[in-house]
Amino acid sequence: MSERPGPNTPHDAPSAAELVEAVREFLEGDVASATEGRVRFHARVAARALAIVERELASADRMCAGHAERLAALGFASEAELAAAIRSGACDDRWDDVAAAVRATVADKLAVANPDYA
Repeated sequence: MSERPGPNTPHDAPSAAELVEAVREFLEGDVASATEGRVRFHARVAARALAIVERELASADRMCAGHAERLAALGFASEAELAAAIRSGACDDRWDDVAAAVRATVADKLAVANPDYA
């Protein structure tokens, strides 16, 4: 992962994505191989958490845009509005569209949390 800061950002290299990647690789390599038991387990947990952050950073713009488009297509500005409409029954007449949008959002969340779930 080598996403560089854009030309209009105040941040220099390394990017946030590069920093996260470096720490994850350190934990997976040096720390995990030099430790055992509880510390090794926590290093693996931390490395997996950083892998989630890497995937989120890499896909955030695309997933946020898709999520906003799905909500807008249903006529909502937020998940809270959609949830309230579902609870009230206001979406019952277009359940297939709502279900498809929710499934797509869940698929995006799983792709970040753990792509193996797909």
